[in-house]
Parts: sequence; structure tokens; C-alpha cells
Amino acid sequence: MRRIAHIINPVSVDESSDLFTAQPVTFKTMQVARDFARNKVDVGLFSAQYPEDRDMVPEEFQSTPDLGSSILDFGLFKKKRKLPLIKNILDRLCEATDADYLIYTNVDISLMPHFYVALNDIIEKGYDAFTVNRRTISKEYKIEQRASMYAEIGEPHPGHDCFVFKRGLYPNFNLGLACVGANWVGRVLIANLICHSEQFEIFKDMHLTFHIGNDQSWRVSEYSDYDKHNESQLHKILLDYEACGLFNGKPLVEELLQYIEKKSALSDSKKQIDKLNMVYRIAKKLRQCIKKALA
Repeated sequence: MRRIAHIINPVSVDESSDLFTAQPVTFKTMQVARDFARNKVDVGLFSAQYPEDRDMVPEEFQSTPDLGSSILDFGLFKKKRKLPLIKNILDRLCEATDADYLIYTNVDISLMPHFYVALNDIIEKGYDAFTVNRRTISKEYKIEQRASMYAEIGEPHPGHDCFVFKRGLYPNFNLGLACVGANWVGRVLIANLICHSEQFEIFKDMHLTFHIGNDQSWRVSEYSDYDKHNESQLHKILLDYEACGLFNGKPLVEELLQYIEKKSALSDSKKQIDKLNMVYRIAKKLRQCIKKALA
């Protein structure tokens, strides 16, 4: 029987956070999906957490050693957010299990009951790495209305938040200092999956996972420096992989690198324009002051 290990990163939040509702649903749907897969797939549920979040870990999950460092140990940010590195989470999963396949999902991603069985079917077709895009459902449900959540088809979502890969690929990964909880971390994982797998796929329209609502709480401008950090980490990783020849026959990662470099060039151009506009405004102000003084 194939063994699959799945890890998430639970966090303690107050009622103002969307995770207050999402996490309990995630925990329960993972347990239901594991039980549904019994006798077909051996599923282990794991968590990586900070000491202050340990009370959030369900009893049926195996806690890995508490996380220590965070992104705050590796950079300066406008507002402090104790976000773990994705590498530290996956390192703990690898150390805790010898399962054949590993899964990481965001902690706000819930599973359909047939999730693990469906993933096993995909693996049987020869895929050694893949992602499954979620579907977005209404945020009007109460936590106990899980059956209705399952029943809603929802809308497809382009984001990446469910990653499945063969255990043997992981030692080759370069995850840099990318952190979870910020944009671009999904693309860091995808770049690694593509570069090191033999058969990779992005499954965009499978009804296997869902997210409650689409508030996009991660798109907060005051936290944009975390996004920029992850983007710069991805750029470094892609340049390293390009230099190692890992792009050969991998057009998706080539396109990703081109996109980042084009975006960076546009950003540099905008900065130059902003500087010129500032110089123009200062010069205009000086002219007005001089004209006033001579009057």
C-alpha cells in the first residue's frame, strides 16, 4: 500500500482572521479524507508549528518538532509577521516519515473526502510531482455545515496551494529563504517540482480541494515587502537552476524567469520615472520660491 504524508502549518488566530473559520474545516476534512482512503492509501497527517501554536494541532495529527526561526531572522520588514520558511516545514516532514509521497497544503485549504484516493490514482498514472488548484466556495457557511461545503461545486481558482511530490525528489530542492503566508511561495515550490520531476502536471479543474470565500487577505499592501522577498528568492533559485541546465525541456520555468525579469525591468523603469517626477516637482517649487523672492 502506498504511503502518503501530508503536512500543514496551524496557527493561533482570533475571530477577525479568516483562518478562525477555515482551519477547523481544514483539520476535519483532512481526517475525513484520511479515513475514506483507509485500506487503499496509508495516509499520515502532520503539523509544523511554533510553540505558541501547539494547542491548535488536532490530536489525530503528529506534531513535528516546534519551529524556531522565522523570516524575521533573515530580513527587515515594515511590520513584523512571524512566518516560517517553507524549507523548515518540509524538512520536518521528511525527518518525521519515510512515506513514498509528500504533500504540503496551505492551512486554509480543505479537502474533499476522496482527495487522497484521487491523488493515488494520479500517482498510478506515472506523475511524480503535481499541483491541484483549489475551488472557491461561498463564505456564508458555518463550520458545522461541512456537507454543504462538499456539495458546492464552487469556482476554479488559478492560485497554487496544494503540492504533491515523490519523496526522492526533495533532497534536490532549492527553496532558498522563501516563507509561507506571502505571495510567490507557491511558484517557488512549482519551480522545484518542475525542474526535478520526470512527469509534472498542474491540475487546474479537479474538484478535490476548496477554499472558503475569496477575500484574498494575503493581498495587503502593508505586507508587500514579504511578497517582494519571496519574489527575489524565486529569481535567485531560477537563475541557479538555469546555470545548472535544469531548464532543458522545461518551458514553464523558462517562462517564469522571463516573467520575473520583465516585471523587474518594468519596476525599475517606474522607479526612474518616479525619480524624474520628483526632480521636476522640486525644480518647479524652487522656481516658484525664486520668483517670489525677486518680486
